[in-house]
Amino acid sequence: MQTRRLGNNQYDVSAIGLGCWGMSHAYGPADEKESLATMENALDLGINFFDTADVYGSGHNESLIARVLKKRRQDVVIATKFGFVGDEHGAVRVCGRPEYVATACEESLKRLGVDVIDLYYLHRLDPDVPVEETVGAMADLVAQGKIRTIGLSEVSVATLRRAHAVHPVTVLQSEFSLWHRDVEQTILPACRELEVSLVPYCPLGRGYLTGSLSTVDDLAKADYRRAIPRFNAAAMDRNQRLVDRLNQLSRTSGHTPAQLAIAWLLAKDPSIVPIPGMKRRRHLTENVSAAAIRLSTKMINALDAVVDQVAGERHNANNLQFVDHENG
Repeated sequence: MQTRRLGNNQYDVSAIGLGCWGMSHAYGPADEKESLATMENALDLGINFFDTADVYGSGHNESLIARVLKKRRQDVVIATKFGFVGDEHGAVRVCGRPEYVATACEESLKRLGVDVIDLYYLHRLDPDVPVEETVGAMADLVAQGKIRTIGLSEVSVATLRRAHAVHPVTVLQSEFSLWHRDVEQTILPACRELEVSLVPYCPLGRGYLTGSLSTVDDLAKADYRRAIPRFNAAAMDRNQRLVDRLNQLSRTSGHTPAQLAIAWLLAKDPSIVPIPGMKRRRHLTENVSAAAIRLSTKMINALDAVVDQVAGERHNANNLQFVDHENG
């Protein structure tokens, strides 16, 4: 597994991280035994960058990861997030008040069973609290030795710059994939300038870019994606042509659609570390192999041209309201 440096920092992490949300919620039923085996297998394959949040499964995800950290803490760079208060898909709000930052951190430390969190993210910007105040409280946690580095998620360039002026931001996490590319023109140039790593979540379009989904009926009844406009029947029908193009390039290249989508992201910038969600071991080997793929300029250009206009919003209306608007 190739490694990449996280921002202007001491951490070298695997070029591909492990998104753990689906092990507790969101994409249909999860199997704890399989989830634990997937995390162990990921470490054995060289993936050492695990991504979670306190809101994932209302704390369950952090507690689940703690069972692996208990045995292999030195093998894992653990990233978690705070900011959402309430049911993650119900009555939820964002809180970035300084006093809450400290409380949320203490709770995550307990659930994870660790003395320090390697990367601590503000999950979403609180519109009622200046980002300088929230990041100032996070900087206090760095000084206290409770967290090592600071990250932000789904914020605009302006917010990133304001935060970075208070304390160096190591990572910015944002949705970025073949079918959501807004950050290429906005966030990515700013990250390069400020030496901030970009961590794309949903690099496989919530599974759509793998080619394994064709209709909404392929999703479990409780699957979170059923509430996303991009996954309703009409949008999926229109978006299938984009997946068809990716499948054609897959056949030409000899790589799977998922491998091409991840390799394309890795080729965009050496600071990028995508975190595909993987809750089953069968996806690990395929995705890990993408780190070794070196795409030709011709293939990168062909992949750039795969997606023109995607039908449907990437979030439902409830979750879209929490995205710092300049980032879209």
